[in-house]
Amino acid sequence: MKTGLHTQLRRRAAEGRPIRVGLIGAGKFGSMYLAQVPNTPGVHLAGIADLAPDGARRNLERVGWDPARATAPSLDAALADGRTHVGEDWQALVRHPAIDVIVECTGHPVAAVEHCLAAIAEGKHVVNVTVEADAFCGPLLARRAAEAGVVYSLAFGDQPALICDLVDWARTCGFPVVAAGRGHKWLPHFAQSTPETVWGFYGLTPEQADRGGLNPKMFNSFLDGSKPAIECTAVANATGLAVPSGGLLYPPAAIDEIPGVTRPLAEGGVLERKGMVEVISSLRRDGTTIPYDIRMGVWVTVEGEADYVRHCFEEYGAKTDPSGRYFTLYKRWHLIGLEVGYSVASVALRGEATGAATAWMADVVATAKRDLRAGETLDGEGGYTVVGRLQPAEASRAHGGLPLGLAHDLVLQRPVAAGQMLCWDDVIARPELPAWRLRREMEALAA
Repeated sequence: MKTGLHTQLRRRAAEGRPIRVGLIGAGKFGSMYLAQVPNTPGVHLAGIADLAPDGARRNLERVGWDPARATAPSLDAALADGRTHVGEDWQALVRHPAIDVIVECTGHPVAAVEHCLAAIAEGKHVVNVTVEADAFCGPLLARRAAEAGVVYSLAFGDQPALICDLVDWARTCGFPVVAAGRGHKWLPHFAQSTPETVWGFYGLTPEQADRGGLNPKMFNSFLDGSKPAIECTAVANATGLAVPSGGLLYPPAAIDEIPGVTRPLAEGGVLERKGMVEVISSLRRDGTTIPYDIRMGVWVTVEGEADYVRHCFEEYGAKTDPSGRYFTLYKRWHLIGLEVGYSVASVALRGEATGAATAWMADVVATAKRDLRAGETLDGEGGYTVVGRLQPAEASRAHGGLPLGLAHDLVLQRPVAAGQMLCWDDVIARPELPAWRLRREMEALAA
């Protein structure tokens, strides 16, 4: 008989058969997962691979680990006595036969693809926190995992997996999904933001950001719209929902306004049609804040097709649009890395992903933030050169669009005007990169 995940974890702990986990990347997101590991039965974090092992150890201490717990001199020693090995060698981690699950947490999409492919080839389940990688080749990563008999999954706690969970809830309950997405603090001019301007838009001084150890490029990838586009791509590819033909609209709305806003245009909403992803802004277009917003949360709007269902909405006080036809369920907060353990347990115990690409519905195309010159090097999401624009996959393929996740350290071979979407021919090819080859293979299969 199947039982809840926590019950199964406790059973594994009692039997001395913990899920053996390897973590690649122990930065902010990874640290949040690490903070929860000591409180999770039936899980043994056997190894951490990080380019800066001393930094990883400092993060372990910061989140409350006993320093002695991370002193295993090797993976074999860690597996023998329950401690954790911290080192630089990610390949040794994915190759070790005792590791069950790899959590890819580097945040570097090009490297993440290599890590995921290697783990899958070694028969490991993969929880991919680096959604930037999933956005440009997730469908093929999921296919490779299925062919290898393992599970590839988005990370619970991050918005895409939580949105996928809401969509699955809706469809399982028999509701047609009209729209789904996340919240965001957005004004149109944020699209040109750079790491130099991000703190002013956030309302922080550079000194405050430095004191908090905040990464301006990472924060700017959220602010300029790149990360919302990336996450909506992951959701569309995992759920089959469509994306707006002209990119995200970011309609402003309070939570109780979402059911009315996320209706088709013909019914007073903003959607081109039913069944789409979108992002709700927590700011009105004049810059004023919305008091009860969904900025840090996720939502799904469903339709009550029958009179009886709509009467139930009314009888039980469900907040709907004025017609009573559309209802939005939401989570106002997400806990990011603190929730990753749910994915680890799900892939290892149930063999189920917490969201994974099933089709190529959407893409994020690198778009010039300013006039770019031949010879310049692209600096990826959140940087000074490009921003991500959400596109239907067919439109991206027709354009030959350069995916944002690959726009790292690529050199332009011709100029690109501000606002123009980049294409493959704009950059010097890097076929030696596994990520480059995988994406091009995915395009060939789609063609």
